[in-house]
Amino acid sequence: MQWETVIGLEIHVQLQTKSKIFSGASTAYGAEPNTQACDVSIALPGVLPVMNTEAARLAVKFGLAIGAEINQRSVFARKNYFYPDLPKGYQISQFEIPIVGKGEVEIEVDGKTCQIGVTRAHLEEDAGKSLHENFDDHSGIDLNRAGTPLLEIVSEPDMRSAAEAVAYLRKIHSIVRYLGVSDGNMQEGSFRCDANVSVRPEGQEEFGTRAELKNINSFRFVEKAILFEVDRQIDLLEDGGEVVQETRLYDSDKNETRSMRSKEEAHDYRYFPDPDLPPLVLDDAFIAAVREELPELPQQRKSRFMESLSLGAQESEQLTADKALADYFEEVNAASQAGPRVACNWVLGELNAALNNEDIEVANSKVGASQLAALLDRIQDKTISGKLAKEVFAAMWQGEGDADTVIEKRGLKQITDSGAIETIVDQVLEASADQVQQYKDGNQKVIGFFVGQIMKLSQGKANPQQVNEILRKKLD
Repeated sequence: MQWETVIGLEIHVQLQTKSKIFSGASTAYGAEPNTQACDVSIALPGVLPVMNTEAARLAVKFGLAIGAEINQRSVFARKNYFYPDLPKGYQISQFEIPIVGKGEVEIEVDGKTCQIGVTRAHLEEDAGKSLHENFDDHSGIDLNRAGTPLLEIVSEPDMRSAAEAVAYLRKIHSIVRYLGVSDGNMQEGSFRCDANVSVRPEGQEEFGTRAELKNINSFRFVEKAILFEVDRQIDLLEDGGEVVQETRLYDSDKNETRSMRSKEEAHDYRYFPDPDLPPLVLDDAFIAAVREELPELPQQRKSRFMESLSLGAQESEQLTADKALADYFEEVNAASQAGPRVACNWVLGELNAALNNEDIEVANSKVGASQLAALLDRIQDKTISGKLAKEVFAAMWQGEGDADTVIEKRGLKQITDSGAIETIVDQVLEASADQVQQYKDGNQKVIGFFVGQIMKLSQGKANPQQVNEILRKKLD
């Protein structure tokens, strides 16, 4: 039997506000445990929540960016459940009327474009964090995170593969970072994902029973978790078993999912409007002001790179997926005379390789955009060849100085004196009588041998274009 995968994602985005959603307590990351747990977060008797306007502004900003409906009147509800990191026994969230309604996001996988529906994006407060490390027989609770504003973005079950789910997750991640809605730091937990996964026989309209994979914090783990879960469900069904609706944890060390608890439905949470918070009402002027703040988004920037800079679709997609990388590229391109094609090749090539090798973000690059631009100009003015430029870049990355300093210190300046190059060419031809005869007999491929010998003799410093011109002139 052929099976079809059905996936929906719930993405939890910590909004980049200085204070919590219903109090003035700090949201700064990295504080000592429980030093930012406030009276509102732990629901001390008599305290009242007060809505953070900035959280509403950021939520609306996201909704406008994906062309979603903005509900000018939204309602907060109490979502009741009991867990150690939720001391008041309920979470303030939105249920029936969220701040952001239906929208959609375009993704591309293997050259195929498709639209993923967004059901809603609602505001809520984050819970605290359970700590299991450094404790032998118990867990610790850190309530610093409790009350941090979250935007939960709920998709339609429109994804049909793990690859599509990752593409959608990456697109949402890119959008929130472009907007400045969130820093999107997955390691720090400010961008987390739950995946609802089910399978059904191909052609069947009814959805299968889903399992929820909880709090996955990397793109790679999302893909691996979904792939494992799909195989698990198919094997279970083909063996005559049934999939149970439940919440499952992904164990990245063992690359498997395992059961955590039965999956709750909305009625299990006993939602009801929060009596301490009035409806959140946004006027036209508020929404218009947020719309004016919208920056150039990834898709728009990609189109501009293709139209204005004549870059390809794939290159433009790679550059614009990460705002910081796109900013870096634009800075290099603006400062260098080499042109956008060369700048693109170096940013996606040498720079990206160096960043990936050390697993660092472009913001922490050891070679700044202006430094890379200066290096590209040394290629452009023929001070060094493209091959030697890679050696210079590696030295710059290791902290040996800027391009001119490295070139001078290592003696890498390109030989452009035609007389000096001609002398080297003559030496190679004189020592290669057999290859010269092969060329005269019609073997054009032997030209590569001559170029290689000339570059070797010049220690890679001879200008390749001049070498080819002088070489062919002498041979012909």
